[in-house]
Formats: sequence, C-alpha cells, structure tokens
Amino acid sequence: MLRERTRFLFQSTKGLILLAIAMISLVTAVWGMLSGPMVEWGVRDFVVGLTGMDMVPAQREGRIIMLYHTIAIAVIAIETYMITDLVPMKGYQRTTINATVTAGYLMTMVFGLWFGYFGQNFVFHGLFLFGQSVTYFAGILLAAALWPWKQEYRVQDPDYARTPGGIDLERAAFFTMAVATLGSALFGAVTGSYWGNGHETFLAEDLIREPHKTVLQKSIIGHLHIMLTLIGIAITLIVGRWQDFKGRLHKWAMPLMIVGTIIISLGAWSVVVVEWAHTIIYVGSVLVMLAALFFVIFSWDKLIRTGLGEREDGKRGAGAKIRALLRDPLKFGVGWQMVFMNFTVSGIGIFMAVKLDEIFRVWPHREERIVLTGHWHILSAIIATIILLYYADLSGLKGRVRKWFGWFVILGSDLAFGAVTVFEMKRLFVGVADQQTVINWTMLLNEIGLGTVLITLAAIMVWRLVDLFRDQGRWQREYKQTRFDRFEAGEITKPHGDEEDQGSREVER
Repeated sequence: MLRERTRFLFQSTKGLILLAIAMISLVTAVWGMLSGPMVEWGVRDFVVGLTGMDMVPAQREGRIIMLYHTIAIAVIAIETYMITDLVPMKGYQRTTINATVTAGYLMTMVFGLWFGYFGQNFVFHGLFLFGQSVTYFAGILLAAALWPWKQEYRVQDPDYARTPGGIDLERAAFFTMAVATLGSALFGAVTGSYWGNGHETFLAEDLIREPHKTVLQKSIIGHLHIMLTLIGIAITLIVGRWQDFKGRLHKWAMPLMIVGTIIISLGAWSVVVVEWAHTIIYVGSVLVMLAALFFVIFSWDKLIRTGLGEREDGKRGAGAKIRALLRDPLKFGVGWQMVFMNFTVSGIGIFMAVKLDEIFRVWPHREERIVLTGHWHILSAIIATIILLYYADLSGLKGRVRKWFGWFVILGSDLAFGAVTVFEMKRLFVGVADQQTVINWTMLLNEIGLGTVLITLAAIMVWRLVDLFRDQGRWQREYKQTRFDRFEAGEITKPHGDEEDQGSREVER
C-alpha cells in the first residue's frame, strides 16, 4: 500500500497537485508567522526560536527573495501538472515533464529555504540553483511537447480556434506562454549571475523613487512583472480548457492571447533599453485582458444556459438566470476572480500610472511602496484562489461541500483583497489625522478574509491527507483510474481522469 500511495502522489496528476499544494501550505503556515501582526503578538520570536532560524537583519531582502522563488516555482509546477493533464501529448512526455518539474521544485524549495533561513551554507545555495535549472529543463520539455504544428494535434472541429490548415490556436497559445516563460526566466537568471559582481540584493518596491536604475536592477523589475503575468496567462488558458472554451469568442480570444503574450513579454524584456517599454506592456496587457474577458463571457453564459436547461419549472427570468449563474461557485468563481481583479489590481495599476506624478509621487515614499506591494500580492493571491477552485473540482467536491468551499474561498479572498485595496488608497479620501480608524478596520477585515481562505484550504488539505491514509479512500480509486499499467506500456497518449470528472471538466475535444 505504501508503494501505491507513493505512486499516487508522485505520478498521478491529482497526487502531484495535492503534494505541491500541501508543500506550499506548509511553507505559508510556517513562514507566515514571521510578519504582520504575528510580530506584535510575539509569535514570530517563538517560531524563530523553535525552528532555529537565522534572522540576520542585513539579510532580510535575500531571505524574502528566496522565499518568493520557492513558492512561485511550486505554483509553476502545479500549472505544469494541469497542462500535461489537459492538453493532449504522448504518455512518455507527460511522465518525463511531471517527474522533472517535481524534482526541480522540491529541490528548489527545500534547499532555498534551508540556505535562506537556516545559515548560509553555499552548498545548499548551489542545490537551490540546480533545482531551478532542473525546473527550467522541465519547461523546455513542456514547450517541446506543446509544439502545435504536429499533424496528430490538428483540429478539425470548427467550434475551436484554428488556422485554415487545422493548427490548434489554443495549443499555440499554451506553446507561446511556455516559450515566453522560458525567456523571462532566463531574463532573471542572467541578472542573478551578476550577484556580488556589480549587482546587489534589493526589493523592487524599494527602488521606485530612484531616478537612475542600473540595467541589472531594471532587469529584475521586468523579470518579476512578466513572470507573474505569465503565471496568470497560464491559469487563464488552463481554466478555459477545463470549461471547454469554444465558439466565436474562443476564435477571437486565442489570437489575442497569442499576440498579447508576445507583446507583453517583449515589453517587459525591453525595460532595460527603452524608456517607453511600459507602453508596449500596456498594449499587450489590453489584448490579454480582452481574451480573458471573452472567456468570462463564455463561461457565465454557459453556466446560465446549462442551469436554465436543468430547471423543470420553465422559468427564464432575471432571478432564474442569476441562480443558474451562481449555482456552481467553482466554475463561476474563476471568472468572477478575473473580473474582481480589475477593481483591485488592473484598475488601480492603470489609475496609478495615469496619476503617478500628480498624486502618488506627492505621497510619502512609504505610502507608494504600500500600494505597489499590495498590488503584486493581490494579483498573485487571486491567481492562487483560481488554482484552488479548479483543484477543488479536480478533487471531486460535490453538493453542499462544493458550494461551501467555493463561496468561502471567493468571499473570504475578496473581503481581504477589497480591504487591502482600501488600505492602499486611503490617502485619497482620508486625511492624515484620520487614517488610523481606516487602517484598523481594513486590517481587521483583511485578517478575517485571509483567515477564512486559509481555514478553507486547511479543511480540504486535511480531508485529502486523511483520505490518503485510509485503505479504501478516494485516493485508491483515483490511483486505479490512472491505469499505470497501460500508461507504462505506452498505450495512453493523453492522460485520463475518472469518468465523472471527464463529464464535469469537459476536457475531451
């Protein structure tokens, strides 16, 4: 049974995602005790003393960078598992890609945190870099597997975006995203190779008012922006395939996504050479966001039509349509989070860019820094909630539990992100002397919202991990449905989930 459990965790899509989310949850739970109100409450000192962390103040920026990289690469691994599960490819390609990215992110996470927080043993730093290199190699394998010009992956169904020759434009969008991610990772890696040789550790938000930035500093800023953007593009494509995005909107969205990904990547890379690089980024962002909007429209329209078709009373009014739209918070939520992002991330970012010199540069440096830090954290957290909603569907949540999980994640996260947005922009509508009341309330609502999401995440993790130790648990059925015997024999060219998931995920073309 131990062998079966190990194979489930390290070879099946559901097991691999479970392991990666569990690792991120563990890191978040422990390292989340080092900041925020945990400092005032004395929790930070307790955790540092208990674990033996080496918290030298002068090394703070370096530790934070290591922490962010370990979590980000684990998220990239999760998206990789989802892509190899959803997009047709050879069985041996899926096996090799998943195994390689698993080894890479685990090595990166373990040795990166070990080096950053438990003494700077540079052997561990070398292993951290090696883990990143292994993950990069997995990306090369993924890009090769996603090559859209192979004859066996041509699309004949006119409902999906394709060229006159049948090339699948959705697959081309995945391929473009993968190649752009490889280039953007290299963009950061080349800069990282100069650490200690003309380049020093810094946090991007600390340089916002530096009039002159070095080429290497600009490279790091461009790297962190484009990598987060590409992670968002990847999850948009993933949930689109999950919900069987097709039709006229699909035919418009995929070319926009491909061109937008290319333009926004070139814009981020060009920040080191041209002053107007952000204009290029804005153009690419508009195209990508328009493609995401088309998916949201398709997804919600499909939910409404399906929900109305299941009603026996024949009602078709506004109330019936709203109930049909909201009946499945997991599928509704991925689109809603994209829409909500415009109010807390995209809209704020555009407004800040337009009014930068007029408003934000007049504020104290600390206030502008707060806006930027919240901007990046909200975007990454929204992407994480979309991943959780899809994973809940992949895990087979149904009935009331499915609804509870979905709404707790949506409402909890939106409460937190909305409160942080108000906190960021408080100087626009509150005087300096009256800010403390706003700060107190927004921080309280933020903690309540984040606490709700973390408790909900903990619940599904406990459920899956307890199930893993049951002899007749759900994991065993999922293990058997993976059909390792046929997979190893090379008979399966596309991974399959169980039959009930096939219907709900609608991934077969």
